[in-house]
Amino acid sequence: MALYSYYKENNLTKKRILNYFSYLSLTIGSFLLFWSFYPIISFEIYSRFFLANKIKSPIINKDSNKEIKDGLVLGRFNIFSNNLSDFTNVNFWFPSIPIKKINDKLLIKDYLLSIPKLNIKDAKVIVDGQDLSKSLIHYLPKTIPGEPGNVAIFGHSTLPQLYKPNDYKSIFTFLPSLQKGDKIFIKINDLIYQYEIFEMFVVEPTEVSILDQQFDSSYLTLVTCVPPGTFWKRLVVKAKLIPFSSTFN
Repeated sequence: MALYSYYKENNLTKKRILNYFSYLSLTIGSFLLFWSFYPIISFEIYSRFFLANKIKSPIINKDSNKEIKDGLVLGRFNIFSNNLSDFTNVNFWFPSIPIKKINDKLLIKDYLLSIPKLNIKDAKVIVDGQDLSKSLIHYLPKTIPGEPGNVAIFGHSTLPQLYKPNDYKSIFTFLPSLQKGDKIFIKINDLIYQYEIFEMFVVEPTEVSILDQQFDSSYLTLVTCVPPGTFWKRLVVKAKLIPFSSTFN
């Protein structure tokens, strides 16, 4: 008769559970990575095939502003760098432009912008403002909508997953979905101006010629950071004043 007996514990059930848990964790992790990076990758593909990476004549100011001299804008042209700048501050978007007042004689200090296709209605635009978390910004103002000239309006964007309709930190997230012919409306007091998009392209942060004035008509230039959720490049949407129609509500 045997003095000792040995029994092998059946671990198959535990192993199966661990295997299932491992596969589940791997699947969830892969999905989260895809969810995070898909907007960036898809925009890069879209911009390369459907948007022009337009380069005109970069005007880089050698006498850069104090923030740049002090090194607060770190690696602003390197997508792999640790950039510590607060991009809700409009002055960091085109860092080669010195911070200064352009036109203190403009009587209009704010107005409203609507883009029906993006469900943006009566978004506040501050003339010569600074904080993109509180409004859209009419950058370096020299003229106002409805007058001959180029009005540049900056708006913040983020990953589509983080978009909030009433949050100015994400208001221009879906700006890349606009197309030629889409309408933009500007309301100044009781006057409403209608603009039609005629061009979209992507530029580097050094390309400040998009802010140049054109006095042959009244232009809007909408600008946001792309790809979504990054500050690597700038999407530029150009629109021109057209006779008003009844499509605006």
